[in-house]
Amino acid sequence: MRIVVDTSVIVAGRVSEFIERNEVEEIIIPEAVIAELEAQANFGRLSGFKGLAEIERIVNLAKEKSIRVEFSGKRPGIEEIKLAKGGEIDNIIREVAREKNAVLLTSDRVQNLVAKAKGIETIYLKPRLIRPEDTRIMSFFTPDTASVHLREGVPPIAKRGKIGNLKVVKLDEKEMSYEDLLEIAEEIIEAAKQDEESSIEIERKGATVIQLRDLRIAIAEKPFSDRMEITAVRPIAKVSIDEYGVSEELKKRIVERQRGILIAGPPGAGKSTFAASVANYLLEKGYVVKTMESPRDLMVRDEITQYAPLEGDMSLTADILLLVRPDYTIYDELRKTSDFQVFGDMRLAGVGMIGVTHATRPIDAIQRMIGRVELGIIPQVVDTVIFIEAGKIAKVYELSFTVKVPEGMFEADLARPVIEVKDFETKKVEFEIYTYGEQVVVMPVESDEKLKKAISDRFSQILDDFEVIVSGKRAIVKVPEEKIPKILGKKGKRIKKLEEDLRVSIDLVPKEVEVKSLEVEETEKHYVIYVKGLEGKTVEIYADDEYLFSALVNKSGIVKVKKDKESGRSLRIALAKGAKIRAKVVD
Repeated sequence: MRIVVDTSVIVAGRVSEFIERNEVEEIIIPEAVIAELEAQANFGRLSGFKGLAEIERIVNLAKEKSIRVEFSGKRPGIEEIKLAKGGEIDNIIREVAREKNAVLLTSDRVQNLVAKAKGIETIYLKPRLIRPEDTRIMSFFTPDTASVHLREGVPPIAKRGKIGNLKVVKLDEKEMSYEDLLEIAEEIIEAAKQDEESSIEIERKGATVIQLRDLRIAIAEKPFSDRMEITAVRPIAKVSIDEYGVSEELKKRIVERQRGILIAGPPGAGKSTFAASVANYLLEKGYVVKTMESPRDLMVRDEITQYAPLEGDMSLTADILLLVRPDYTIYDELRKTSDFQVFGDMRLAGVGMIGVTHATRPIDAIQRMIGRVELGIIPQVVDTVIFIEAGKIAKVYELSFTVKVPEGMFEADLARPVIEVKDFETKKVEFEIYTYGEQVVVMPVESDEKLKKAISDRFSQILDDFEVIVSGKRAIVKVPEEKIPKILGKKGKRIKKLEEDLRVSIDLVPKEVEVKSLEVEETEKHYVIYVKGLEGKTVEIYADDEYLFSALVNKSGIVKVKKDKESGRSLRIALAKGAKIRAKVVD
């Protein structure tokens, strides 16, 4: 038998096996096969190296069995190699088989069908079946293994444990050789090609990314990396949204209307796992959910379609999704400027968007959008940020847009559009984002308690008796009336300096004089309250902390209250309860 081999059957490693089992007189290797494998190897693709190694084995085996080996046919040009996926190389190989009147050996189903249609005798050898669960890479994983790291010249290691508490474990004392890694890589690629639930996501010069069931595998080799390396990552937790302790208020925010949400956190914090749980939760609530991923590694339910970059471009994927009209789209993950722009375009088109992005702090997720999305529309694109740390929700921000004088500025004419970043639970503003000149400022807003402490520290250097009330960027400081001139300073310079240093507007008001406990005497028609020292002052009367009424102290330092009036009845009840009667001066 004279046989012509094509690229697919060589890469599948089936030729040497066929020679062992059949009587073969001559093996014809088309120059087109050599050219295609050479081009693949030059681009750093493992299939090219694997194919060339297989040809070497075929030649050596042919010598042992006294089988002629001939390299035949024309060598394709650069344009024909570029069109290899369109069938140009396969056509050249078929013509060699026709000219040599030989049997074509192939592992490509399309090649087999076309050759038979053209009347060329063909033998179809199915690629060797490799199930993902039988691959060697799977043997390194245990139930608590998050990732496996194999590197040439280094013993294999893995990260094991729980999210937020992963430890590096050495799997073997023996160093991994290039041959070991090449064998593992070839096995992974072949399994991914054959398995319907797996795929080759990215194939570049020196880098290949594969999704093998729930494993995301990155294979790196020269010239991309200094040595060959295989990294396999697997989610160790598949949890529901309830297991994250999501509050009912946050659940309601997620589903009440199509929103723009960023799920942020450091690498390995559990962002993608949480995003998958949100996707499944939205599906349960009756929404149509899709994903945009590269690679496609979110562990979502079968009802959710996972889209990759169409022709390597996520903007083309977005065009298709806008025709599909999902309620929500999970975008995993946002890294490049184009990713943020596609996310923003889809959000403004009315699609609910949930993006996953790397960030060290919650505010960093928003800062990554600055310069990529117009400042004024950021709250329309993203109105919620959920920060994940060690597999838990550490912080939730909500964004809103307003026009105001930014914190730390006092003049009314400095008002401008401001993005307020609020804590979702407390509703307190923690950051303000606005333009100042040509710069975009992300300004932390000091909490009322911190500002109150700063003001108290400065005033305690001047006097002992004062009270501070803070609201936003204004503060009211109550001081004894006679101390006000001292605090104001000459021509108000002292208080102005305090305001500049503390970056707050301070109003000084006379401190209320409080009499801790008062003597109350009862007559036939009146209650007589003795308030000595406050003659001629208007006071507020309290029973413990409960306000009762206001009254004027007469020249004798007495407040008379008629028993049949409302104030008298209130006082009688307070006295019956044994409450302490006290007074505050109001003017």
